[in-house]
Amino acid sequence: MANKLKTHKGAQKRIKVTKTKKYLFDKSCNNHLLTNKGKNRTSHQYGKQLTKADSKNMERLLPYTAK
Repeated sequence: MANKLKTHKGAQKRIKVTKTKKYLFDKSCNNHLLTNKGKNRTSHQYGKQLTKADSKNMERLLPYTAK
């Protein structure tokens, strides 16, 4: 019997997986100094998609999330 795979906890906290197995991550520059930035720059935080090469690595780091 094979051992269970472990989920990478850092990747699990930072990456969101959609139903169609796309990997989304937070946009940068949204932590502080928000008074100088507009609403459109700060409100849509999720939405940057990983490339195909990085998605292959995420399948290894997050084995049980998108099946």
